[in-house]
Amino acid sequence: MRNVPSLELVDRVAAGDIGAIARMITRAESGQEECRPALAEIYRRTGRAHIVGITGVPGSGKSTLMGKLTATIRTTGRKVAVVAIDPSSPFSGGAILGDRIRMNELAGDKGIFIRSMATRGSLGGLARATLDAVDVLDAAGFDLILIETVGVGQDEVDIVQAAHTTIVVSAPGLGDDIQAIKAGILEIADIHVVSKCDRPDSNKTIVDLKGMMTLGLNFSGNSNWRVPVIATSALKLEGIAELVEAIGQHRKALESSDELDARRKRIAERRMLKTAEEILRDEFEKHRDGKVSALVSQMLAHKTNPYSAAQDLLAEIRMEK
Repeated sequence: MRNVPSLELVDRVAAGDIGAIARMITRAESGQEECRPALAEIYRRTGRAHIVGITGVPGSGKSTLMGKLTATIRTTGRKVAVVAIDPSSPFSGGAILGDRIRMNELAGDKGIFIRSMATRGSLGGLARATLDAVDVLDAAGFDLILIETVGVGQDEVDIVQAAHTTIVVSAPGLGDDIQAIKAGILEIADIHVVSKCDRPDSNKTIVDLKGMMTLGLNFSGNSNWRVPVIATSALKLEGIAELVEAIGQHRKALESSDELDARRKRIAERRMLKTAEEILRDEFEKHRDGKVSALVSQMLAHKTNPYSAAQDLLAEIRMEK
């Protein structure tokens, strides 16, 4: 198959061509400049999908829940895409693909698209090209796009700056609930889910979370929305339909206020700043053996300092443009 220019893939992506969607996401992950005009055109065609982030610490059952949730949403006739952020392979640097393996039962449905992405060293629970992938899937006509974070720790909360609706999954027996709040993972939730509710110790987690909501620990930012606590069991399919309903109700609550526009603005701002950081990082890499090396040598000789060296480097890069 010939190497089709990225711009030629845009219309095929918009038509829902699965092959073109997969290739465009792969190119976005590579970070090559060649695909930037195509991604810019794709971004222009976005804005319809509901982006739902699902996060929680390892062992909370996010991936199993994601599979059942995706299948249930699909029964409503809507198209669903899943971006599952996996840890990077220590050998290839690629995604380990654990989530895609666990969702094999969804394969074959043209209304479902599943993509695993490697973190490749990115912090915050998301991969570098996560939102580019979301753009591609949005432009391709998927109604809901689910992002599952890598689940690397309680402080990985970047998902709140990437999604319209954030679901935090907790499971019985995973540690001190108050410590989790201090770490920031619970306070970002628009919807709380307690998974594995068929376990005998699940009731304490449910009661604790509902108690926190009663005490006013509602950080969703939307005064029209009361954060629900939903008990689920992926094994018994309990609570999944209720979760789908809550996602829809949260979308309506966002649309009935200014909060949806506020969240879109927050996402756009984060993307602009992150993209600027990436462009600068790429420029620094280009100059590693030249300007960067020379300035580092001056720092080691105490002829300059980190602040002056950084300003000099930025100035030289700007002059070169």
